[in-house]
Amino acid sequence: MTFTSPLTRTEPPRTNPELAALNSWLDYNRATLLSKLDGLTEEQAGQPMVGSGTTLHGVVRHLTTMEQFFFVEYVGGQVEPYPYYDGEKVDWDLDRSEGLQPDVDRYVALCERARAITADVDPDTVIVTKRGNTVDIRWVMLGQIQEYARHNGHADIIRELIDGTTGE
Repeated sequence: MTFTSPLTRTEPPRTNPELAALNSWLDYNRATLLSKLDGLTEEQAGQPMVGSGTTLHGVVRHLTTMEQFFFVEYVGGQVEPYPYYDGEKVDWDLDRSEGLQPDVDRYVALCERARAITADVDPDTVIVTKRGNTVDIRWVMLGQIQEYARHNGHADIIRELIDGTTGE
């Protein structure tokens, strides 16, 4: 059985108020990530194709952690156990995974939660992170967009190495 993304990638509007623009770029990047898995089997998604051992499935798990870190914890102020990181095992590891679909379902649920947290937040709101840094919500959202840009680039390369598929 092959994977089909539950998210539809929609180009962000070319003009948009700031918060809507930030959220639309986050959604675009979220859907881009899962589009890299379209048509792959679970085994292909978990196949390490680069020297670091990075896999497409592992990237999904990592960005699940980042959604929780940036939005649930930083913006929402809720500290909860991470789904894939326990202080020892990193989120990239698949050895304790329940499978690709359950991990994608958890990712999509955290994205929905993050979307709800950022739906009407003021980007100028200032927060102090657990590391003691003072940042505004805009910085958090742009940081997560940057995180996606970086890892979606990795996902492009990994997907091309798996089966030759390229895309944007």
